[in-house]
Amino acid sequence: MSTELALLGWTLVLAIVQILLHSTLRTRETGLAFNAGARDGAAAPPGKFTARLERAKLNLFETLPLFIGAVLAAHVAGAEGPLTWWGCWLYFGARVLYVPLYAFGVPVVRSLVWLVSMAGLLMVLYALLGNS
Repeated sequence: MSTELALLGWTLVLAIVQILLHSTLRTRETGLAFNAGARDGAAAPPGKFTARLERAKLNLFETLPLFIGAVLAAHVAGAEGPLTWWGCWLYFGARVLYVPLYAFGVPVVRSLVWLVSMAGLLMVLYALLGNS
């Protein structure tokens, strides 16, 4: 298996971790009975930390389909190489760093890390489109 596909797999693991982290904290706030029920009534607003984790998760989900598509397309097209390797590492590493930066409310650096993840995604796309 290529490094790019392995990093795609680890990015999916990261997505699952973010889902579980947010949902576990949210369940602690609302209670198991509310979470397991129909949730017809209004829930208490999320705490600051939980809300940040939810936003970090949703932010990942905005670019994750693009990353999945780019990595798979580059693999199928035979466009994997140094550019896709570095791009995948940048995307994955930045997405891992993004979670605690967002959760603890670190400004500016969080946005710079997001830009690094986007640069990684663009590197994969550039390698893919440069091969066409």
